[in-house]
Amino acid sequence: MSPTGVAHIMNGIAVLDAGGQYCHLLARRIRELHVQSHVLPIGTSAEVLDGVSGIIISGGPRSVTEAESPRINPSIFDLDVPVLGICYGHQLLAATLPGGAVTPSSSREYGTARLRLASANVNSILSQVPETTTVWMSHGDSVERLPRGFQLLASTDECHVAAMANPERRIFGVQFHPEVSHSEHGQTVLRNFVKDVCRCDSDWHPSSDETIRDIKADIVARVGPLRKVLFFVSGGVDSTVAFKLCVDALGRDRVHGVFVDTGFMRQDEPREVMQAFERAGFYRVEKREAANRFLPAVSKLHDPEEKRKAIGLTFLAVENEVLASVPPDEWMLGQGTIYPDTIESGGSREAALIKTHHNRVPELTKRIEAGLVVEPLAQFYKDEVRQIGRALGLPGVLIEKQPFPGPGLAVRYLCSEQSLPWHDPDGLDDVARRYGMHGRALPLRAVGVQGDGRTYAHVAVLVGDYRSDVIGTVSKEITNTVRDVNRVAYWIAGKAGPDGFRVEPESIASDGLSLLKSADAIVRDVLAHDSGGARIWQCPVILLPLKYQGLRTVAIRLWLGGAGGRTRGWV
Repeated sequence: MSPTGVAHIMNGIAVLDAGGQYCHLLARRIRELHVQSHVLPIGTSAEVLDGVSGIIISGGPRSVTEAESPRINPSIFDLDVPVLGICYGHQLLAATLPGGAVTPSSSREYGTARLRLASANVNSILSQVPETTTVWMSHGDSVERLPRGFQLLASTDECHVAAMANPERRIFGVQFHPEVSHSEHGQTVLRNFVKDVCRCDSDWHPSSDETIRDIKADIVARVGPLRKVLFFVSGGVDSTVAFKLCVDALGRDRVHGVFVDTGFMRQDEPREVMQAFERAGFYRVEKREAANRFLPAVSKLHDPEEKRKAIGLTFLAVENEVLASVPPDEWMLGQGTIYPDTIESGGSREAALIKTHHNRVPELTKRIEAGLVVEPLAQFYKDEVRQIGRALGLPGVLIEKQPFPGPGLAVRYLCSEQSLPWHDPDGLDDVARRYGMHGRALPLRAVGVQGDGRTYAHVAVLVGDYRSDVIGTVSKEITNTVRDVNRVAYWIAGKAGPDGFRVEPESIASDGLSLLKSADAIVRDVLAHDSGGARIWQCPVILLPLKYQGLRTVAIRLWLGGAGGRTRGWV
């Protein structure tokens, strides 16, 4: 697949991006079927889409009832290719096609739900799906009336039109998210659409010789015959693979690597990274010590989004200093940006901002728009990048590392500007008591995603007798009905509850960084010697501004399973 996204669109699936935070996951799920997928703007015309095998309209954070909400180009229905709408896309079909109607739901539906197939269902996209199954919902609006020619395929308790179809025109809509692992038979639904309805062949692979040739050809075209690339490498998977692709495409003399030690790396990582580059044969990588610049840049900041922006600007300042020492017209910047980075940063026109990545601050975005940045992996996903790295012959020490944020431990060091009392949002304890528990909320807020939009809300803590048969139900009810909560945790240290914890003022400082690095090193050591560690896709270690009798608090967040098929939990 061409990194530009449209050069080889024939016979692929076009995913029209309505700004959904699952959009990148949706495209990746299609690629897992070895079918080419391309993420394109929601309003892409039929002229551009002519030749695709099918179209999927993604979810999004907006409401179709809003006048300025994203809209599809009606000309796509003239292509006579199958169309599948998911969540917002499902509602958009009902709002666009004659006879359909969408209204705000009486209650939000976030989390798992039981899908029941209609008795008259004979539709191929739900074939091999049981009569009742678990699906993942994330919506506030619902389809109230089916468009003309459509039939009801499935419902949930909260959503009557959870799936619909016009078999004659091969147009389908599902309110749930089949791309999310919590939808038990979601991949079956996508497979039915892509393989049985769209008749796509399974002949695309991210690490094939053809795909890698396309990436290198795109690098050569973007850089041109005379310019060189200055590549800021972190030692992580993405920047390493992107750097290797540029070296292979342009030659060692035209690619220069710079490793910036921000002071926010993991324990001993700067030394390990430089040794790994040397062993791998990356001869033109220089190290820049910059901890004395990055720590002051964030030492007085408490909001995680502000810290990310400050780190991005500091990176930019270092990059500008390096660029100032070379002829300006001869050099471009290289970055290891992957597609989820751009989506989470609000990088598509309709996407909600989840978190600003350090390589997506406005100043860098201007350079990208001016064609001064090359990003070979901007249309790929983490697991695909690893596959490409293996095909390039990179050693496992560089491509099998635990994912690590570009801003490093600075964004895993949570801060507070002041002491905060425990938070008791309306309705939280009422819901918990109905299940024989007591509920409070940490006086800290965490970033989450609900309805494909960013939320910055509190973490609820449940105390009481643990019952595995109700914990999922009560968690879902809390996040659906208590508007100031986006996560739920269970207190395992007894019925007395966590009231002894206090949020105290905390700013990023060297002693806290040392503690966080030590805790992270312990966790990584355990994972390295644990035979079950391969099942842990990511394990962030987080320093919280919570203290209990003078002791500091470290949280370990486990992400189990492969990328995309994840289950998250806090310890």
